[in-house]
Amino acid sequence: MTALLSNFRNTIIVSFVLALVMVYAYFAANQGTTADFAIATLRWLHVLAGILWIGLLYYFNFVQIRVMPQIPAELKPAVSKYIAPEALFWFRWAALATWVVGVALAFHRGYLVETFTLGATENFGNPGHILLGIGMWLATIMFFNVWAFIWPAQKIALGIKEGFDADAKAAAAKKAMLFSRTNTLLSIPMLVTMTMSQTVFG
Repeated sequence: MTALLSNFRNTIIVSFVLALVMVYAYFAANQGTTADFAIATLRWLHVLAGILWIGLLYYFNFVQIRVMPQIPAELKPAVSKYIAPEALFWFRWAALATWVVGVALAFHRGYLVETFTLGATENFGNPGHILLGIGMWLATIMFFNVWAFIWPAQKIALGIKEGFDADAKAAAAKKAMLFSRTNTLLSIPMLVTMTMSQTVFG
């Protein structure tokens, strides 16, 4: 067991194998339609990707950004050259996966247009679609911020994209921090809509 858990890749492979066994168990026990099972599978993937995305967002804001000023200068390259680029890799791709699977889930549930228009197609008569739509727009803004602002700025700040002086890197780091902090601000109300809508409106 120690050998398995000591290897991250093998741990994740075994975890997914166990997850797929559970997915199959739900498929075998499914009392609904194939569409219901597809929706359940999409919901699982959406939550999985979302945990990775928001978890890393919170790591950056609750830990890394706050603690970096306290780290001695000679130790900071360990974070900026090794930890941050790896975390940003999973962060940006998890954001993409969360958004894409979320859109697919809304489409398969039959309310993609209704929620993205904030209920306008129903004369604003469905509060469930309005509230979930607000959450979907918050998540969309957050996803856009990751790819349009945070990641491009971080490439400059971390020296991944070369040819920038210290002032430009500092400005890029501040820009990335502000957009990351914006996403943190939006994330908590967004999560209210994502978690409460299913229970309150079904």
